[in-house]
Amino acid sequence: MRIGELAKRTGTTTRALRFYEAQGLLPAARAANGYREYDENDLRLVTEIQTLRTVGFSLDDTRPFVDCLRTGHEAGDACEASVDVYRRKLAEVEACMRDLAEVRSALLDKLAAATAHPADTCAGPDPRSPDDD
Repeated sequence: MRIGELAKRTGTTTRALRFYEAQGLLPAARAANGYREYDENDLRLVTEIQTLRTVGFSLDDTRPFVDCLRTGHEAGDACEASVDVYRRKLAEVEACMRDLAEVRSALLDKLAAATAHPADTCAGPDPRSPDDD
């Protein structure tokens, strides 16, 4: 299949596919006329890249999964290098969750302190009235 068909079947753009090629993720065979030619294996590579990108992986993070598929495995995460990426990404997510939990706790403390103050009407100057100089 040519690049336009691969783009259509994967729901992406030809520009994205060329970018994947430039990054070494999607090698393209060339026909005698110079057109890029792709097969079902390339469709699997692009689908794997897109799936991983959807869950927040960078293009570089997808490389071990693509390499695993290229070596003939049925799944991109059948190789240890891919599993290592999962572990690293999970650790990153867990660190973010801890950071967010700390922020949430601090905000809850601030909200509790703010609502414990006596009611005060914080009426400032009316922004619609001209300043008296």
